[in-house]
Amino acid sequence: MAVLGIGGLFFRSTDPDALSAWYRTHLGIGAGCAAADTGPVDEWTWKTQAGPVVFAPFKADTDYFAADKQFMINLRVADLAEMIDTLMAAGIAVETRDEWNSPEVGQFARLHDPDGNAIELWEPPAA
Repeated sequence: MAVLGIGGLFFRSTDPDALSAWYRTHLGIGAGCAAADTGPVDEWTWKTQAGPVVFAPFKADTDYFAADKQFMINLRVADLAEMIDTLMAAGIAVETRDEWNSPEVGQFARLHDPDGNAIELWEPPAA
């Protein structure tokens, strides 16, 4: 078996077009988006830079994210401080906690999309 990476993330929304637009506008992700140095965009995919992906089920009673949600999206970012400033300037609440951060793992922040889905932003430590 040769799984090469995540091929997509699919979830429900009462207004998928509006939610897709929110992700494109505020996070630069979704169909038609591309991270720096990943080539030309196309209408169906979001091109990402290669790097680590954590795939980790959590206990059903975890308090790491909201109890009424089955998942939390974790997005790897290059400049967490700049992204936080941009999101807050757009009126989006962002939470940070010192205990989430470590020199070995990196820096973290959390926000929620308009449907209430948790998004964790992760800036890995410098190589």
